[in-house]
Amino acid sequence: MRSSSAIAAAVCACLVAGSCTRQKVDAASVGTAPTEVSGAEVTVGTVPVITRPMAQHLTVSSELVPFQEIDVYAKEAGYVKELNVDYGSKVNAGQVMAVLEIPELEAQLQQDKAAITAQQDEITREEHEVNRVQAQRNVTKLQYDRLAGVAKTKPGLVAQQEVDDAQGKDLATQAQVEATQGALAAAKSQLAVVEAKLIHDQALYAYSKITAPFAGVVTQRYANLGALMQAGNSSTQATPLVRLSQENLYRLVIPVPETYVRYIRIGDPVTVTVPALDRKFLGKVARFSVEVAAATRTMHTEVDVPNTGDVLVPGLYAEALLTLGQKNDAIAVPLQAINREGDQASAYVVGPDGKVEDRKVTLGMQGTDYQEVVSGLRQGEQVIISDRSGLKPGQMVKAHQIQAMSYQGGAQDR
Repeated sequence: MRSSSAIAAAVCACLVAGSCTRQKVDAASVGTAPTEVSGAEVTVGTVPVITRPMAQHLTVSSELVPFQEIDVYAKEAGYVKELNVDYGSKVNAGQVMAVLEIPELEAQLQQDKAAITAQQDEITREEHEVNRVQAQRNVTKLQYDRLAGVAKTKPGLVAQQEVDDAQGKDLATQAQVEATQGALAAAKSQLAVVEAKLIHDQALYAYSKITAPFAGVVTQRYANLGALMQAGNSSTQATPLVRLSQENLYRLVIPVPETYVRYIRIGDPVTVTVPALDRKFLGKVARFSVEVAAATRTMHTEVDVPNTGDVLVPGLYAEALLTLGQKNDAIAVPLQAINREGDQASAYVVGPDGKVEDRKVTLGMQGTDYQEVVSGLRQGEQVIISDRSGLKPGQMVKAHQIQAMSYQGGAQDR
């Protein structure tokens, strides 16, 4: 019995010892596993830093609007006598779109012409009066000169009273001449007034012909034959005749975010895509406001789009692709190689010694798949694009060059 108990005790002791030993081994293995992993080489996927053409683009959607679009009003009130346009009518600059009947102006023109005729007759009468008075003055002056000459050469032959009477008549006729000449000048001035009034009324009557201020297409018609058109001024609620849109050129008004304002230049080419037509048009930046709106933090920018083929119509939805910057030999890496933390950017580089380096980088243009690196990387260096969550600077790794994947699907060309 004693020997059996001893054997059982020995077995139990061995089991306990074995259990303890196993617990120590497990604990040791758990504690030393990270050290062993960190000390081992980890294979990472890398790509080389390359130089390649880079372009930064901005796509903004907007609505096509005519370069010019106006409501055409009548300058003078009148009835529509002729209407030469309708919806969709194409007109040239200066073409007559409608003719108004304005009886009051027609009567005024007749009155102006009559006034001119009457004033011309008045001028003729005044000219005759000037000639008559001038003839009288010539006679009185001749009489005075003769009497004054005789009185001077033969004193006492002619009474001084006769000489004085002749001189008085001469001076009186001279005053009459000056008066009639003044009346003639006044008549001529009055003629200029009535002629100016005729020109004024003719100018107003010319507005009875409503013409197109520029070449375009009629997109709305508001009046019919016989309709009374009110004068289009601020004091009346006048109805326009038509709405006219310039069709050979369109505007694409786009709000450019303030981040990209510095890239906008007059004359920059813009590719305009119109999905409804499945066509692309080449436009250019024509003007911008040079001011960022406080409410939207965008800058009003306009792109001129020629209506090639006369296929564009107002209101079409379009997308403008602006090229903000372009380089032929930019230092670039795939987008997935860049680590971003706030405003800071960095990349993991596998150094010549096989250790991971955390490089601070300055970024430039961003393309669809590649990012320009202005500083921090050199051409040919290997940057890590695989999972970097478990990597630490200074860690030994094994670089395995792989092909970066495009965000558009498929592999990127390198």
